Amino acid sequence: MKYSQLRKKIRSPIFSRQDLRLSGEKIFPYQLSLWQKKGYLFKIRNGLYVFADQLACVLPEEIAFRLYSPSYISLEKALSVYGIIPEMVYGITSVTPKTTREFRNKFGDFTYRHIKSDLFFGYREDKDRKCLMAEPEKALLDYLYFNLSKIDPCEAIEEFRFNVKIIKKELSRAKLKKYLQLFNNRKMNQAIGAIFRGK
Repeated sequence: MKYSQLRKKIRSPIFSRQDLRLSGEKIFPYQLSLWQKKGYLFKIRNGLYVFADQLACVLPEEIAFRLYSPSYISLEKALSVYGIIPEMVYGITSVTPKTTREFRNKFGDFTYRHIKSDLFFGYREDKDRKCLMAEPEKALLDYLYFNLSKIDPCEAIEEFRFNVKIIKKELSRAKLKKYLQLFNNRKMNQAIGAIFRGK
């Protein structure tokens, strides 16, 4: 297969060897290595590539989604997207039922936190970012879940710097209650109660 044929066959900037197999095309590993050396392809990790002339079109969120799956973006990155925390977040943390992993490449830092399979829910497709993103309610609960050691029921929740106005106005209390039942964690229940009692 020639490189020009590959470009016609694969329309997405990012592709994997699995994508090639599904397309019915056979490409040998030496061809991919050769195209990397010529600067046609950029390897994100083994088996996952980006067309070099389309690097500027690829968002880090899409890289995060394709880099390690199944996974969805959550925690600080999702909270920042929804305006629940004030900080700009550059690294991306995702949640996965697989083993915890970290990757670093020219697109940024990507962290994947392991969560139990029965807590791997509460996400939706983000078509703009071409990834799966936690719902705001789940992003908040994921954050509390992974920071349980920092939650003191006797202390105020202000140290987390949540935008309480957005939480009260835009998050569904019914969904939070439903998801909290699935987490079944007393400290998380107390933290959510403290957030909604805040100003």
